[in-house]
Amino acid sequence: MTPPPTAPKRGRKPGTRSVGRPQGESGDLRGKLLDVAVECFAHHGVATSTLREIAREAGVNPALVHYYYGDKQQLVQAVISERVIPAFTEVRTATAKGGDDIAAVIAGFVRGMCETVERHPWLPALWVREVLCEGGALREVMFDTVAPQMPQMLATRFAEAQAAGKLNPDLDPRLLVTSLVGLTLFPAAGAPIWRRMFAADDIDHVAMQHHAIALLDAGIGVS
Repeated sequence: MTPPPTAPKRGRKPGTRSVGRPQGESGDLRGKLLDVAVECFAHHGVATSTLREIAREAGVNPALVHYYYGDKQQLVQAVISERVIPAFTEVRTATAKGGDDIAAVIAGFVRGMCETVERHPWLPALWVREVLCEGGALREVMFDTVAPQMPQMLATRFAEAQAAGKLNPDLDPRLLVTSLVGLTLFPAAGAPIWRRMFAADDIDHVAMQHHAIALLDAGIGVS
């Protein structure tokens, strides 16, 4: 006896995708979107970068950006927590390796900042645009998160070193922190200008950190 015919299985039409998490995407799409977003924020600003532009730069449909992050504010928060804060944590970790040696702490900051900028080239431009400029989207992040973890901690360490006679007493501990930033992050932000001005494409992040440490060694008066 011939068995009755079975009903054909229902399936998705070719080229359609089921509802839910995107399938078969190559690599970490969520991470790629963060990388593209932070580059857009650094070069065009947080306020003017749209989700559609970020999607276009990433080569994906804008719906995918909404799928992973919902809206722009959530994307900005993800960039802060998963890209900006970890970058400064790298600097803090390098600085902490100096231990109780204040000269090693200073050198650790310089090396850490130079190496972090090398790994994250977007950091200097983002810093200038979104922290230094009035109305920058990341200024409050600086005050609320970064400052207590590093600049304020460094200023306290420098004041303690002065009291112990291990640091030039003519220095202001707070301004020494700004000097460290001025010798590392700012030159990186202005690199396109001074490299062209001095035909200095040969100066890399290693040369910059050696220069900054040599300059600081002559002025901090570590005993």
